[in-house]
Amino acid sequence: MSRSIQLCILAFIAILLSACTTAPKKTTPSKPQLPIEQINRLKAMPMPNRLPIPVDGVKSQKLTDTWYASRSSGRVHEGIDIMASRGTKVYSSTEGVIMSLRNNNLGGKVIWLLGPSGAYHYYAHLNDHRRGLKEGDYVKRGELIGYVGNTGNARHTAPHLHYGLYLNGKGRGAVNPYPYLR
Repeated sequence: MSRSIQLCILAFIAILLSACTTAPKKTTPSKPQLPIEQINRLKAMPMPNRLPIPVDGVKSQKLTDTWYASRSSGRVHEGIDIMASRGTKVYSSTEGVIMSLRNNNLGGKVIWLLGPSGAYHYYAHLNDHRRGLKEGDYVKRGELIGYVGNTGNARHTAPHLHYGLYLNGKGRGAVNPYPYLR
């Protein structure tokens, strides 16, 4: 066999081996499609004057207004803490769209929900989200979304739900949720 034929055969074998051993391309999961029509409908709705307490079994007399209390690093508390046992059910205080299910350093396991008037409802320090809940899901008022915990910077505190309300977008225009829950 001639030298040039041997080289061609070796090159062909190398190409075949390369095709068989090349790692498949990694694909990044696509962002979930958000229900634009529902989001626009929610933004057009008025913000309710009263909201149900989102933690199972907690009555308004048990709430403490912790809004704007001092926090570490010169921060202030943009919400209220609703004390409850770990694993207590957390319900959506309004109908809305799940915009984000994440973990972060301060809030730990959190849910951002877009509700009427474009207000964002922030549920933080969760032990867990409801099984099967995902970004883009539309939830009704009173629907189970998670469970009380003490994740994030609350890991050394008693379990509770940090509930925040933002009227000017995600994390913008914080208002005291306490008067809405009374």
